[in-house]
Amino acid sequence: QVQLVESGGGVVQPGGSLRLSCEASGLIFAFYVVGYYRQTAGKERELVATVTDGGGTNYGDSVQGRFTISRDHAKHTVYLKMNSLKVEDTAVYYCYALDIRGREEYWGQGTQVTVSS
Repeated sequence: QVQLVESGGGVVQPGGSLRLSCEASGLIFAFYVVGYYRQTAGKERELVATVTDGGGTNYGDSVQGRFTISRDHAKHTVYLKMNSLKVEDTAVYYCYALDIRGREEYWGQGTQVTVSS
C-alpha cells in the first residue's frame, strides 16, 4: 500500500519560512518523480515543484527563486523549503508521486500552509 505522509504545515507571517516534508512508503522511491502541488478554494490544483531521482527540478512560476525542493533517497522523503512566504502562498499543499513511466500517481492527504500577519 502506497502512502505519502506529509508534515510541516502551519501558520507563518509574510516573509517567513517553512519546510514541508513528505515520507513515501510502499513504492520504489527511485522510480518516482516526487513533489508538491497546492490548491486554494475555488481554484485548480497548481504545480509548486517536483524533483526527479537524478535531482532535476521543476518549479511553478510563482515560487521560482523562493522555494527549494530536494529529496533524500535513503529516507524516502521529499522536502520543500519555502522562503519569503507571501499571503498568496496560503493553500493546502499536497505531496505527489508519479512513476517515471507516467502510469501511476499518488497523492498525500494535504497539509495547510497559512501566511498571515
